Amino acid sequence: MRKKTNRLGAFLKIAVILIFLLGLFVFWRDHQNRQQVETGETTQTQTETSSKQTSSAKKTASSTLPEVSPNDWELVLVNRDHITAEMNPQLTEVGGIQVDSRIAQNVQDFLAAAQAIDAQEHLISGYRSVAYQEELYRSYVEQEKSADPNLSQEEAEKKVQTYSQPAGASEHQTGLAIDMSTVDSLNESDPDVVAKIRALAPKYGFVLRFPEGKTDSTGVGYEDWHFRYVGKASAKYMTKHNLTLEEYLTKLKEAG
Repeated sequence: MRKKTNRLGAFLKIAVILIFLLGLFVFWRDHQNRQQVETGETTQTQTETSSKQTSSAKKTASSTLPEVSPNDWELVLVNRDHITAEMNPQLTEVGGIQVDSRIAQNVQDFLAAAQAIDAQEHLISGYRSVAYQEELYRSYVEQEKSADPNLSQEEAEKKVQTYSQPAGASEHQTGLAIDMSTVDSLNESDPDVVAKIRALAPKYGFVLRFPEGKTDSTGVGYEDWHFRYVGKASAKYMTKHNLTLEEYLTKLKEAG
């Protein structure tokens, strides 16, 4: 009888131990499952937060852009990658040149402000027809070839394109571009005067179209006299962020 009691007691002890171990296993399994769920939820939350932050950053960047469209008339892009046929803008004469009538007052006010800085400031060129630009371009090519007979036609044109564009590639045909300086020679005006005029240009809707260090973007070398009307809001933004028209239009299109 005592042997049976001992065996029963031993059995009960083993059962208790097994039940205890089983309880530990169930507790451990539930704990692991909760951790996985919490980790998954945390990861999802972090992903959602990161996504929201990225989206918010994009919206913030976009919201700082002026409320304009890349298709607005004052932002028309004309360059060697965007050859454009004759545009035939309605023209008004200002200071001996012709410009798009819609910006005539802006040109007049800009000229007056520039002359307040240096009385020698004057308008050199404005609207040019595609036909006239073709004649001008050809004359520059011939001048370069005459100056250096060893230049091929292609080499001469490549050199000219650093300061003048082929027919259909010059934004002078838009009537929105002006050349203005204290002298009639490119890049020979007093740099301090140019800097001051460039700084006030956005007030009248203009930007220095071909700034230094931006040839990769514009395809044109630095020009101290070439200003382009883009509208006051766009001009202020472009100048503040040191953007060319090509770079600015890319940002506008990316922002949708």
